[in-house]
Amino acid sequence: MKIIRFINEGLSQLAAVNDEGQIFVLLQSDFLALIQEADEKEISPLELVLKMIEGREALTCQVDQLELLVPIEAPEVWAAGVTYERSRDARNYEATEGRLDALTFYDKVYDAVRPEIFLKSTAARTVGPGGEVQLRSDSVWQVPEPELGLVLNATGKIVGYTIGNDMSCRDIEGENPLYLPQAKVWKRSCSLGPAIRLAETVDDPYNLQITSRIYRNGEKAVEGTANTNQLKRKLDELTEFLIRDNELFDGTVLLTGTCIVPPNEFTLAHGDRIEIEISGIGKLVNHVVGAGS
Repeated sequence: MKIIRFINEGLSQLAAVNDEGQIFVLLQSDFLALIQEADEKEISPLELVLKMIEGREALTCQVDQLELLVPIEAPEVWAAGVTYERSRDARNYEATEGRLDALTFYDKVYDAVRPEIFLKSTAARTVGPGGEVQLRSDSVWQVPEPELGLVLNATGKIVGYTIGNDMSCRDIEGENPLYLPQAKVWKRSCSLGPAIRLAETVDDPYNLQITSRIYRNGEKAVEGTANTNQLKRKLDELTEFLIRDNELFDGTVLLTGTCIVPPNEFTLAHGDRIEIEISGIGKLVNHVVGAGS
């Protein structure tokens, strides 16, 4: 069962989408209200949704016909880095100007007990499905990073899964690791969507297929695939470090790292179209605009 937000007669509307693609409008105003009501009734979110849609008629349209919004206005989006071997190799390439034989701090964090976790975005900097992600003006090497996103409550419990795009400036990060915040955080540098899959309906989060495609001038320029079974770290491990001595807010999203990196000679350009698809969640589509757009 997936949860979406969309525009209905000028207002934000929450809806459930079952595995057959049927859409049922829900009464709650947002995803957190749904989770809160389930907690108050001491039932699971799935049980609550099934009770609400029982006997109800589905909308006579498909999800791709709706004007979708970001599925949750996350107060904070955090991200984990170097959680896949491919990500470690890409970071090493950036930091050593292509000398893959050099040992770097990325190798150390890949094998360390403590993972790399950083603040990625806020609600104001995050766009939803169909929205425009923006390039940074002082970077010439920028890429999307397709990632599985964990939707968390204030205790760090995973209540849902979504798709995230952690836009990154490879040249800025590679120049100096202390520049990581600038390589990761700027306006419209993060996207989430198109839906939140209820956590209890995901049989195995370590067996989700991830596909990323980038189109330029209507033609596919880059495509890559990965699976969450390639994750070096467990999801509970990442959330445990995030909540350690930290104040977490309901609806926080934690992106879990990427295993799909475009070729080193590739950089995003104005007009590109980014598609990120994760099995069971959907396809997040965003368009790229230049700095200052």
